[in-house]
Amino acid sequence: MAIVSGFASSPPSDRKLDMKCIFKCLGFIMLCVGLAGCGGGDAQEQAEVRVALALSNLRNPFFQELRDGALAEAAKQGVALTVLDAGDDPARQSEQIAALAKRRVAVILLNPVGAQAVTAAVRQAVAGGVKVVSLDRSLHGEPLSSHIESDNIAGGMLVGQYLMSRLGARGRIAELTGTAGSSVAHDRDAGLRQALSGHADAALLTRRGADFDRGKGQREMASLLRQYPDIRAVFAQNDEMALGAVAALRHAGRRNVAVVGFDAIPEAVAAVKAGELAATVRQQPGLMGRYGIQAAKRLAAGQGVDTYIAVPLKLITQADH
Repeated sequence: MAIVSGFASSPPSDRKLDMKCIFKCLGFIMLCVGLAGCGGGDAQEQAEVRVALALSNLRNPFFQELRDGALAEAAKQGVALTVLDAGDDPARQSEQIAALAKRRVAVILLNPVGAQAVTAAVRQAVAGGVKVVSLDRSLHGEPLSSHIESDNIAGGMLVGQYLMSRLGARGRIAELTGTAGSSVAHDRDAGLRQALSGHADAALLTRRGADFDRGKGQREMASLLRQYPDIRAVFAQNDEMALGAVAALRHAGRRNVAVVGFDAIPEAVAAVKAGELAATVRQQPGLMGRYGIQAAKRLAAGQGVDTYIAVPLKLITQADH
């Protein structure tokens, strides 16, 4: 109102000057607003949480489900997520971690190829200020921000208890183990042994490494049948190896060997329903991925997270169908 009043009382020659001043002032104000808007956009981009999910092997359906859960939660939380696959190659995963550290991602959600194979790269990333959360498999001796996993010792115990109840105390059992040196392989074996320790007549005949791989599981199962014709049960530390074992048994015409897997991937659940697989342990990899993103967002914001986050497990048998 003051400007309008002043304009009305000004002589015509001054009105042009007043108009020029007004337009200059308005232009200046609009420029300031525009710059403020641009600055807000830059701040928004800078505030975007950048997280990487570095997985050991995306050919495994378990890790595909983990990835999908992480992607869904990242979209929900407004997190920019990069997914990397090491193809079970520790050297490749070490290179990926080093590259992520240079890109200064806020958090790396890491499913390591082995418990020790990538520790040097992780140590350098942490020293550079990157937060690292391990998923499903832990790293030996590395003080990470958090570890998220199924309780694999409890899972191995579930399997052992189930086999003892199914076979009786005199069960003759073999074990197909995963990647040598991985925490998952170690803990599932420890749980199985703990469950069997209370049964003096139960025999864990042998442990055969099959690297969580279906083809290797099939080959090792065929070898076990030749060496231990009286074998009554097999615990395969993941469903891929379990399905390989089932294929070997089918080829040999053997129907009297109970095979238990781990992960409850859809194909394994279908095999349980069909009576080909005795049981599998249901993990929740999608939930594991979601927990990882939630933890990453808190860490990026400078908030604390639990150093250990457990994801529930359940034994799936034909009785569940």
